[in-house]
Amino acid sequence: MFDRLKSDIACILERDPAARSKWEVLTCYPGLHAIWIHKLARWFWLHELKWLGRFTSHIGRWLTGIEIHPGAKIGSCVFIDHGMGVVIGETAEVGNGCTIYQGVTLGGTSLYRGEKRHPTLGAGVVVGAGAKILGGFTVGDGARIGSNSVVVKEVQAGATVVGIPGRIVEGKEAEDARFAAYAVVLEHSDPYAKAIQQLVEHSQELDRALRALQSRMAEIERDEAAQRDTLRAVK
Repeated sequence: MFDRLKSDIACILERDPAARSKWEVLTCYPGLHAIWIHKLARWFWLHELKWLGRFTSHIGRWLTGIEIHPGAKIGSCVFIDHGMGVVIGETAEVGNGCTIYQGVTLGGTSLYRGEKRHPTLGAGVVVGAGAKILGGFTVGDGARIGSNSVVVKEVQAGATVVGIPGRIVEGKEAEDARFAAYAVVLEHSDPYAKAIQQLVEHSQELDRALRALQSRMAEIERDEAAQRDTLRAVK
């Protein structure tokens, strides 16, 4: 147990530059607390103490802001960064070495009891802040889900997914693949984002041109008024 705890602390120190010491991680990281409370809740769940498992999960949510159903399977070295608002459903599976940011939902779309309703994350998956992964499909090893994306179908290993609904913008073989947990991807990687940016820039150019035209018209009106005043003075 202590070896597992040391491993979880080490993975947080490795992935979070804000983490300064093992003691700080142990005492101040709700993601770590939520994972270990879940271990207890899951033990109750697997030993047919369903209510106690749910109640332990409820206490964990109250303490950390992270809700993990005791039926969910969580791998080793999973890092839930910040974590507030994270929801992980009953049949969800989170692979080893995954990183999950705040506001993420691993949810279900089916109401049928006994089905695989929630997603499976492969090893090393990174899920950006606010992303929603909904359904009983698999997100392949090393995939990256951009912030605020809504993913409703299977994602291949190593892919980067952004948007609503989620779409793959970079494959595993892409040498220039980049990902940010709090943004989507760089502008050049997403044609939709690039098109929107071009529209914004065009709108700004039109606005500048309109202001220049209005300024020029005001100058012309002032010149015409001055000329009329001069003609009246001459008369």
